[in-house]
Amino acid sequence: MASVRKVRIPEGVKVTLEGTQLVVTGPKGQLVRSVRFPQVTVTCDDKEIVISTESSRKEITSMVGTYQAHAKNMCRGVSEGFEYRMKVVYSHFPIQLKLQGKRLEIANFLGEKKARYADIAEGVTAKVANDEVVLTGIDRELVGNTAANIEHATHIRYRDPRVFQDGIYMVQRG
Repeated sequence: MASVRKVRIPEGVKVTLEGTQLVVTGPKGQLVRSVRFPQVTVTCDDKEIVISTESSRKEITSMVGTYQAHAKNMCRGVSEGFEYRMKVVYSHFPIQLKLQGKRLEIANFLGEKKARYADIAEGVTAKVANDEVVLTGIDRELVGNTAANIEHATHIRYRDPRVFQDGIYMVQRG
């Protein structure tokens, strides 16, 4: 029982396989990912990427699906990009946001004197509007990790979360 998954390559995207590195190049940039796993083979031509295995073991067949998802996200990222929108929510103290290079400074969170910081990954662009943070980039993983860093930086401890709902939360992925 072999498992075979295929990913169609969109127009304007070029995919090459250099050893075990899958290189996807498009109008927005280039992404590289290692696709090395025992008993999983990855091949590509001009129209599609084929990920397959001859094994019927669950661990190996699930890696075929994982590599298919990675390849799809890479193709979509270099052609369209990813945009995550986060909403700044506060009811007690107004939160002040400042971009400082590759860090987001979150000041006056719950009235704290000390500012909190969230790292912005390399390759991710952050824009701060009045009550919204917009993250854009071509690598879905990095954009998602940056959003998680920001949410984690505003995590509230030792207070009732039903009363203190302040924070920066994800509202839209696209």
